[in-house]
Amino acid sequence: MNKTIFFSVGEPSGDQHAARLIRALKAREPELQVRGFGGQEMHRAGCTVDLDLTEHAVVGILEVLPKLREFFRFADQAEAIFAAGGVDAVVLVDFPGFNWHIAKRAKKYGIPVIYFCPPQLWAWGAWRVKKMKATVDHVLAVLPIEEQFFSGHGIPTSFVGHPFFDAVSESTLDTARMQSLRSAASESQTVAVLPGSRTHEVHRNWPVMLDAIAELSAANPQARFAIAAYREKHFEFCQATAKAAATETGKPLPIDFYLGATSEVVEHAACAMMVSGSVSLELMARQTPAAVIYRVGRFLYAFGKCVVKVDSMTLPNLMPEASRPVDSVDLPNSTRSCQPDAPARGGARPLADACGPKQPGRLAPGSSNERVFPEIVSVGNPAKARDFLVATVGRMMNDADYLATKRQQLAGLQDRYAKPGASDRAASKILELLPQGRVADLPRRAA
Repeated sequence: MNKTIFFSVGEPSGDQHAARLIRALKAREPELQVRGFGGQEMHRAGCTVDLDLTEHAVVGILEVLPKLREFFRFADQAEAIFAAGGVDAVVLVDFPGFNWHIAKRAKKYGIPVIYFCPPQLWAWGAWRVKKMKATVDHVLAVLPIEEQFFSGHGIPTSFVGHPFFDAVSESTLDTARMQSLRSAASESQTVAVLPGSRTHEVHRNWPVMLDAIAELSAANPQARFAIAAYREKHFEFCQATAKAAATETGKPLPIDFYLGATSEVVEHAACAMMVSGSVSLELMARQTPAAVIYRVGRFLYAFGKCVVKVDSMTLPNLMPEASRPVDSVDLPNSTRSCQPDAPARGGARPLADACGPKQPGRLAPGSSNERVFPEIVSVGNPAKARDFLVATVGRMMNDADYLATKRQQLAGLQDRYAKPGASDRAASKILELLPQGRVADLPRRAA
């Protein structure tokens, strides 16, 4: 098969998912050519990377605006590749704000577009489904709710499962790293700390996590905290911040830093604190209980209140068996009232409704209404987010029954949803959808 597929991938996690998909494609069709925008994982999988787009991952309109001109230049670069001919299909992975432009430009040249790990329009921004229908030929859904949503809007969709479970199933834990974790902890308990995969996430959330570690360490002096950094610059930032804090207080914390060892850290740890992200699926698959935090600016939070139509930011919490009221929303002003939106389809409350009454409270860890992954959206003063982490992770560290209950909940979700093989199923479907003749001859679905 002398075909070429162009990938457009902007998130670090998407880089990993795309790399696994590329390997599955090449295993079936060794002569297949793959190029596009992505990261180093895709390059290692055999993709010719025209642009490392993962270095430009952003969230929220305030972070996008300064880079708009740059992103349009990237889109122009992709269009030049399409115009030159030879691209038989485009595969998009997440990163919708940018990938809409790639899809539109691919359609201009009659190139079929397939979306793997599609944007979560079912959660927010449902009005964009018209754009999806006009520019995407087929969706490879990774969650059951996605298949229902996109098929219900007339977009050809195939459910393939989530590639994160492939990563867990296929990964071989590094023996040396596991031994290092065991040696560092000795007989003590280890708490995993996952500060995020995007640079701005690490900068916003790590200082709060570091403060929580200080309090937890004071109350649990035998515990150790294993920080799993995604990139070298994140590793260096977290390490430098911790050293500066230790110099200021004169009290070094029992922290160990690891680079590129998230799976080992999660597997070894008794529990975790983490920044919200798709890595929550790995914690679910490895049955590691965690408290989830996400720091956002006031503008992004206000915008999210208006458009978000689900009541959790953590994917496993959105699975049917895990649906519970929100644990905590840390508002910049505790007396601020919220006007709840209308309930979302299926009875889920929008995130805007999560703040509840004029003086919102927090569900205590272990309450009957607590989520599988307790979580907090933090806006403004980080003190409440710190206290949330201290209370929730502290409970996991000291209450054996509570920790066991969390693991049982995760085991139930893991048994039902953590099925490997998503990358293989996606690869087979993409090859099935590839045009057999020239791209120009491919009949297109009406927009």
